[in-house]
Amino acid sequence: MKDFFVSTYKDFYKCFIEAGRYSMYLEGLLNTVIIALGACLIGTVIGIIVTGIRIAPKKLWIMRVLDGICRLYVTIIRGTPVVLQLFICYFVLLKSLKFVGDGLPIAAITFGINSGAYMAEILRGGITAVDYGQTEAGRALGLPSSITMMNIVIPQAIKNVIPAIGNELIALIKETSIVSMIGMYDLTMAAKNIGSGNYMASYIVPMSVVALFYLGIVYLLTFCIKLIEKRLRAGDKR
Repeated sequence: MKDFFVSTYKDFYKCFIEAGRYSMYLEGLLNTVIIALGACLIGTVIGIIVTGIRIAPKKLWIMRVLDGICRLYVTIIRGTPVVLQLFICYFVLLKSLKFVGDGLPIAAITFGINSGAYMAEILRGGITAVDYGQTEAGRALGLPSSITMMNIVIPQAIKNVIPAIGNELIALIKETSIVSMIGMYDLTMAAKNIGSGNYMASYIVPMSVVALFYLGIVYLLTFCIKLIEKRLRAGDKR
């Protein structure tokens, strides 16, 4: 048992501390966080826009056209693998647009577009789940449709969808690990580089270190989501 712990410590020292290799993990962590945050922002904006179009009245022909486009967008994005979307954006759009850079913005945009489709369905589902009697009550009080939606329906919908949004963000963070498949440097690529070098006899230690990084990020996000849910529940009790 003592030999096992000694060997494990030596492996950990080689893959994390020796020659400052921890900086490789930190660089990968930074890129992972940048991609995830950028995708989260883009996905949220897209989700709000698509949801607004989907729930808006369809009296004008332009709204019916936009609604059809949004439906098509959601169907395509949810019906194709995110890794395929990443390949298309990176190997096709990146070259056709002659984009100069390391591809980090392309990755963030790709994951943002993917997340936007799911966020749109989450938000739309939360809004439609609110009892229609709430809308009727607002109108009975003489409130315009927009005020009724903003002040009565949406606050209730947000409370309903917080857990689903949290799950989507967690899935988004974990999905960013596939950027290593196109040669981009993130946490997973850092583990691959260290494990494939002359530093280690196997991948087990660097991969385990990266797994701890992901677990830490997910746990922190889960903790924040629970705090938000707790605050919202506390507001309901008052």
